[in-house]
Amino acid sequence: MAFLIRTIDLTADGREIVRDREVAQDTITIGRATENDLHLSDLAVEQRHARIKPAEGGKLHITAVGTLGFSMDGRTVDEGTFNPHEGTELSFGSYRIAASQEGSDPVTLTVRQVEEKEGAIDVLKGFALSSALPGKRVMAWIGLAAILIAFLAIPIYTNLNREPPAKPDYDSKGHTLMDASWSTGALSLAHHGLEDNCEACHVKPFQSVRDETCLTCHEEIGDHAPIPRQLTGRGPLSRSDRMLWAIAQTFGKEGPGSCTTCHTEHEGAGRMEPAAQQFCADCHNGMDGRLTDTEIANAADFGTAHPQFKAIVFTELGRDSTERLSLSAKPKEASGLRFPHDLHLDTDGGVARMAGNLGSKKGYGSALACADCHTPTADKAGFLPVDMEEDCEACHSLVYDRVGSTFRTLRHGDVDAMRADLMAMDRSPRRPVTTGNRHRPGEYARGGRYFQDFGRPARNYIGISQALSARGVCGECHIPTTNDGKPDVIPVHLRDTYLLNGRFDHEEHEQEDCTSCHQAESSKSSSDLLLPGIAICRDCHLGEDAKQAEVPSSCAMCHSYHPQEGRIPGNHPDVVSDRVARISRKSG
Repeated sequence: MAFLIRTIDLTADGREIVRDREVAQDTITIGRATENDLHLSDLAVEQRHARIKPAEGGKLHITAVGTLGFSMDGRTVDEGTFNPHEGTELSFGSYRIAASQEGSDPVTLTVRQVEEKEGAIDVLKGFALSSALPGKRVMAWIGLAAILIAFLAIPIYTNLNREPPAKPDYDSKGHTLMDASWSTGALSLAHHGLEDNCEACHVKPFQSVRDETCLTCHEEIGDHAPIPRQLTGRGPLSRSDRMLWAIAQTFGKEGPGSCTTCHTEHEGAGRMEPAAQQFCADCHNGMDGRLTDTEIANAADFGTAHPQFKAIVFTELGRDSTERLSLSAKPKEASGLRFPHDLHLDTDGGVARMAGNLGSKKGYGSALACADCHTPTADKAGFLPVDMEEDCEACHSLVYDRVGSTFRTLRHGDVDAMRADLMAMDRSPRRPVTTGNRHRPGEYARGGRYFQDFGRPARNYIGISQALSARGVCGECHIPTTNDGKPDVIPVHLRDTYLLNGRFDHEEHEQEDCTSCHQAESSKSSSDLLLPGIAICRDCHLGEDAKQAEVPSSCAMCHSYHPQEGRIPGNHPDVVSDRVARISRKSG
């Protein structure tokens, strides 16, 4: 069965508004609750007042389901049956429902609210806010005045009469009152302390934040490149871009290259969003055609348009000068060390057996692992330099003598100090470290690589020469040389980071095995530069918009835009003097 519910409302000038809707169901509910099929908003109507359902002979039966009845053709009843073809009128409070049907059309229920008697209207007014408030027009003007005063007049007045200039103080509030409504969103975590100090950044009303305002706090931030060079590298703006920038500058916004071009605030209380990849590609894609003197290769997308990595390496033994070379050229590192990774990581070799013998007392497992020698920094982004005493001496002992219960150990890292230790030994013949009938086997036995008899001065000099020889205890890890005719070793130059313009966080990759990126297990020489090329990184990382990538990666993931000290950050790997581990050498 179907019903056509027709609602007739009257406008203020008496014009009728008719709304029709068809309901395809057998039962119609009537009441003040909104879930009823016929919702009658009259306090004289119960929440669930009545129900209409089919009866025999094509008739309809209406029943009161609450405590109140209703009027049917002028008679107050609790239930009744009527023929819709003949029509009937139902009354519920101030509402009249006319039921009718023509032929096989749906039953039409026409709902109309009639005017109440004057006394009834006065009674109902007691339930309406209009009985206690001014008229709608007066209320609208009062609301408009309140908005103008609270959100316009007070902020403007207090801003114009504040004590200039405002300071970006995280511990104090701004002088402008009630300006929170002007904010377009929460500040990032980096600037959240300025939420109540808008004028610290917005120095002039209705003007964009200026670069000089940002630099009051970020005074050590360096330019990515000189501004004229940046503009040349970016290339000429299109006609539409020039028009848009002209309009923006009219309203106080600085031109391309300003801080706000990249850094947008009021985007929510979280991390400030990094620049999009396209921001970098606008300059670096085809930049060599605009800056003909640049050595920087073009880059637009890490997955499809990015040059091979370049590493800073020491290329000459004993020299602290470096070169920046592409990994595609397979550069060799002249560190001054003799260290085969494959020997130390061989799970079946002698090193593994020694690690197993030392065991948990020294923190080793059944074989050496990368973590046994390479210790992460506190932030887990990189690794501390390998320390001989902490990381190597458990296996490579420098003990050369025993006095009572004290073992004498050569001082590592200073050749002159080592010479002095050996020359200052007592004149008596060297006492063996072991006692009884036990003797140290192999290279630790008398005459072996790690044994020297320093009982006589002549033998002291011989011992020094042998220790610093290619087969001596020092020459096992260091490259021997001579200095002013004296045996010596090549100074060790090692970098703890190799990338000039990129950063890499090991903590973010700790779910990977070291050897999945660094081919240490097959490296037979310390000159091997065990840095992964770009192809290995692309196994997981592709460009910002790459849908198939495990980690879509924008430029800002690895590159910093702002250098310090004019060109590079103070902790950047290009600052060689503070980032080189070396063995000091004092000859004389």
